[in-house]
Amino acid sequence: MGAAVSADRTIAALNDAFRLRLGLQTGIPGRTMMTRAVAALPGDQQLAILRAVRAFDRFTPDNDPHREHDFGRFAVDGVDEPIIFKIDYYADDAMEFGSEDASDPAQSYRVLTIMLASDY
Repeated sequence: MGAAVSADRTIAALNDAFRLRLGLQTGIPGRTMMTRAVAALPGDQQLAILRAVRAFDRFTPDNDPHREHDFGRFAVDGVDEPIIFKIDYYADDAMEFGSEDASDPAQSYRVLTIMLASDY
């Protein structure tokens, strides 16, 4: 169990670092994407959403049962429905296969997706 908890903490730390910078200049391979519905929102709402994703820290056992900090749900003023972000792990940037070890950046490519709750 100790190794699993350590891996969860490592994954959470990687996810937090990736999310804080939206995947930019982190040294952690990956990309950030948003659904068409989010991309269609006015620029000021998109900016508020990106800021909220970066600032999100309300992880609980209900929304983060594996303690990986890979999912969040929140409200943004002016947006009619909740916003969700999630982080998925792939083997590489082709995104064809899942990562064998999300705690190892050399074996994982993160994709942070930002969406409206109705997109999920």
